[in-house]
Amino acid sequence: MSRPIGGQAIIEGVMMRDQGEMTIAVRLPDESIHLSREEISSLAQKWPLFKLPVFRGILAFFESLVLGIKALNFSASQALEEEEETLEGWQMGLTMALALLFAISLFIVFPTFIVRYVSSGYEGMPLVMNLGEGFLRIGIFLGYVALISRMNDIQRVFQYHGAEHKVIHCYEAGLPLNVENARNFSPLHPRCGTSFLLLVMVISILFFSFFGWPNLFLRIALRLSFLPLVAGVSYEAIRYLGKNRSALSTFVSYPGMALQRFTTREPDDQQLEVALEALEPLVEKNVGEKIYPGSIFPGKGKEVH
Repeated sequence: MSRPIGGQAIIEGVMMRDQGEMTIAVRLPDESIHLSREEISSLAQKWPLFKLPVFRGILAFFESLVLGIKALNFSASQALEEEEETLEGWQMGLTMALALLFAISLFIVFPTFIVRYVSSGYEGMPLVMNLGEGFLRIGIFLGYVALISRMNDIQRVFQYHGAEHKVIHCYEAGLPLNVENARNFSPLHPRCGTSFLLLVMVISILFFSFFGWPNLFLRIALRLSFLPLVAGVSYEAIRYLGKNRSALSTFVSYPGMALQRFTTREPDDQQLEVALEALEPLVEKNVGEKIYPGSIFPGKGKEVH
């Protein structure tokens, strides 16, 4: 059975990683592919606690966030390199901090704030209030995804998202890793981060229903402080759904798979090639031989750093 490999779409490229290495492939303006490889280590190697169910999900949540931001930073620097507009480290850090603040405000603070003022007559029914807040959060999330999916630059990222899923499907199916084989697979995948985020929101509705309806600041503090635990439980659920293709898991996975139709697009062959270049080193390390023979486009080679 193939080792689990995860990935992420980035700016004009794809990041892939397993337990010991991260690779980033970016298509440069001159059509070459810049490939970066970096060894990574998890805290789970030092702290056995993080190998246990739920705890491993909490760690994976934070490590994926850190590595994802790092990959986005790298791809942005590559894309801006020839325009001589590279961002300084503090500028990228500030941008990411503002993005995180925006996400917390939009998906956590705003829903719990607004429900307090539109739920007149239900103040003594905390379960109803929590359900209303949860469904409002999901509605905001769906609207946000639908809105950004109409932006041209985001649609290119979503194409790379589809390319990432297709090549991982090809790898998990045990087929030779090439553009022709990857092209035939679905751009949707049950272990996608989009499905994970939706699952986090659904589980959080059930979880926070047990905490009543305290004042605004305590509600926000509770939601932020218990977010890692909710993420850990969601990780176990998405892990199970990714391994088991029963009728029940298919049914439970359906909403997340449907949402991926907004966050993925059919990639072209050059985007598939970038995703394959990112996947290739991880597969080679596992099997000890070269499966993907390199660029299929004459004159468009790759740089390895």
